[in-house]
Order: sequence, then C-alpha cells, then structure tokens
Amino acid sequence: MPKTIVVTLLATALAAGTPSAIAHTGEVDFPPTAMVSDTTGTIADRYIVMLKDTGTDRHGDMDDVLTAATERASGMGALVHHVYRHALHGYAASMTASTAAALALDPQVQSVQPDRVVRATDQSVPTGVNRVDADLSPTAAIDGVDTRVNTDVAVLDTGISTSHPDLNVNRSGGVNCWMPFLPPNDYHGHGTHVAGTIGALDNGTGVVGVAPGVRLWPVQVLSPLGMGSTSTVLCGIDYVTQHADQIKVANMSLGGSGADDGNCGKTSNDAMHQAICNSVAKGVTYTVAAGNSHADAKNTVPAAYDEVITVSALADFDGKPGGLAGPTCRDDQDDTLADFSNFGSDIDLIAPGVCIRSTYLNGGYTTLSGTSMAAPHAAGGAALYLATHPTASPQTVKAALQNAGSLDWAWPSQDGDAVKERLLKVSPF
Repeated sequence: MPKTIVVTLLATALAAGTPSAIAHTGEVDFPPTAMVSDTTGTIADRYIVMLKDTGTDRHGDMDDVLTAATERASGMGALVHHVYRHALHGYAASMTASTAAALALDPQVQSVQPDRVVRATDQSVPTGVNRVDADLSPTAAIDGVDTRVNTDVAVLDTGISTSHPDLNVNRSGGVNCWMPFLPPNDYHGHGTHVAGTIGALDNGTGVVGVAPGVRLWPVQVLSPLGMGSTSTVLCGIDYVTQHADQIKVANMSLGGSGADDGNCGKTSNDAMHQAICNSVAKGVTYTVAAGNSHADAKNTVPAAYDEVITVSALADFDGKPGGLAGPTCRDDQDDTLADFSNFGSDIDLIAPGVCIRSTYLNGGYTTLSGTSMAAPHAAGGAALYLATHPTASPQTVKAALQNAGSLDWAWPSQDGDAVKERLLKVSPF
C-alpha cells in the first residue's frame, strides 16, 4: 500500500493528492471530521484505484475497461464517486477495507490507496507584482488600460468568485470536484485570492495581477472550509488534462506529505505523481507551493516532484530589493526567505509570499501570506511567457522562468539549505 498523504492549502500553501472530474455521483466528496484519521489524514473507507496501463490510446477500449472495472467494484459493494479517464485511468470509491484488499489482487489493478484529506490554512499579504517586475513586462503592459493576456490558467483550489469584477473568469469552463452538481464558485476566499495574483484585470481599480486578464478556469477541489481529498484533487488534474488543448498553466497552492519516487509514480504507485506527469506530457505547466513548515520541501508533494515548478516564499514589504522595509501585516525580515517557507533542492524559484494583497470574496480585496501566495506569481509569469511562446513545453517554460530570475535578495538569512534560488522576474516576457 502506498504511503498516505495529508494535504494542506498554503496561504501558507502546498499541494496534495490529485483528483479527476470525469464521472461523479453527486455525493458530497468530503467526509465528516470523525471519519478522518488525525495521524495519517486518511478518510475511512475511501480509496483510489489505479488501473494498469493497457498500452492503447483507443478511447473506446479504455472506456470499456473502466466501465467493467467500476461495475465489478459496484458489484462488490463499492460506491464509485469519480472516474479518471485523462490524467490516469482509475476511479475513487467508498468501500470496506476487505473490498479494497480484494480489488488490489485484481490483475488489471495497479494499486489501491487510501483517499486523504486536503485543507486550507490561511495566514496574511501585498507588493509581489512590483517585485517580480510585472509592470515592466511588455506582454503584461500594465498601464491602467484593460488589455488582456491571451493565456488560459486553471486554479485548482477552493473555486473562484465568478462575479468578482476584477477577474476574467471563464464561466463556461471549470468544474466543481467537491460538489459536482454545483458551479465552482468560491465561498472560502483562498482560490479567489490566488486567481487575482495570477491575473487581476489592469482596469484602473482594485489590484492588478502578474498576467492581467488571463482567462481563469475555476477548478474547485476544496470545500468552502478549505477541505478536500486526494480524489477531488485528482478530479481537478484529470479535468485540466482533458482540456490541455486550452489550459496551458495550472496552479496548485495546496499540498501534503510525501516524496518524489523519481519515476513519475510508477515505482511507488503514486496516483498524484502519475497524473501530474501525464498532464505535463500533454503540455500543461504546473506551478505549486513549496509548503509552510520551514522544512525541506523534499518531504512535501507535489512540491517534491521534478515535473512541476515549485515556489518558495520571499518576505518583501515594499516591492524593492535592499531589505530596508519594516514589516507590515506580519513580523518577518524584509527581502529574505519567509520564516514559514519550505526550502531545499526541490525549490525552483522564490517569489513574494508575505503580505500579498489580492482579490477576495464579495468583490473585495484582502491580504494573505504563504507559499500559496508565492506560487501564483510564477503561474502569472508562465502565462506571460506562453502568451508569446504558445508552443513552448512545460520544461521550456520552467527553464525560461529560471533563466530570467534574479539573485537580488538577501541570503542565506533564514534559508535552511546551501542553495540560493532565483527570484522570479518577468520583465523579459
């Protein structure tokens, strides 16, 4: 049985399990607190079943395999919640431990793993757009005139407030993996805040994002309480992969414990890793939060995965280098690694993540802190690059962001390793 993962939103933010939005039953996809293990984060009697790769791309054949597999599980008393057809092949279901054990012996099954909890834990927010030089980007063209960046970005989070006047939300797209028959509207605030940092409109009011006016796809994988599960996150990744011809960037400001097996989950049967690897292969660039435990990110997923862009948080209170500003919304040292941020060799970039002001619920704005706030700066940077390099691969996008980065921030300060990550700079894009 693979190692379980507990996932947390990182306003302080990480990314955890991965869900898929293909076939849902309509049942609420988050259990009562009493059903959740306090020690492992696993959800009682909930499992993710991954099928073996059949070696064929014929959609009809795989549909037949999935139909037969889910019917077999239903016949054994399982209640199927999600079916995954794009990022991986499999399903999520409620079942007894004995049924799970029996299914694990099926020759068509690659692995059966427990479903796990994901949750949001917000902190506090502001000057990131200035610090990453988005105002100097010719593609962002920030001048108070509503000219929109031509890229599509998915936000895997608590949803997005679709009525916020400062956001260009794709109302005909998106999915609610937590409550499948409701629209992916945000009643928590975290996802809307992340969305604003990525692409709030350059319309002369409110705030402006790194890539103003990008088309934002709300992919709700967490409940209004900021809670979710591996199956719902997998649902989100599956949906993004299904729409990879349109969605080019996906931000995951959420996460949990785990490690990179170095083989896209094929060695450890890590469903989330396999799903992300397959999605990246379809051309989707993933930006993810490093985590807020002030520890090595190698023990956090998806931050530990090599296929994503993992972003740590910079404490910056004035949008300028030099470390001269005093703290604002929370105590920290200006121009240093945030005192909560994860670090380590898996970090690909550092971006502002302390006292970030962005869009919020009811058409408003607020300030939050965390690696959840750092990752969307990189998502905006990726969107800017792809607007002028639409065929660039995720690997090329990652290299471009790193090559354009700056070392102009104080170090080692609170950093726990011997590597100084490059600070996101988007002015060349």
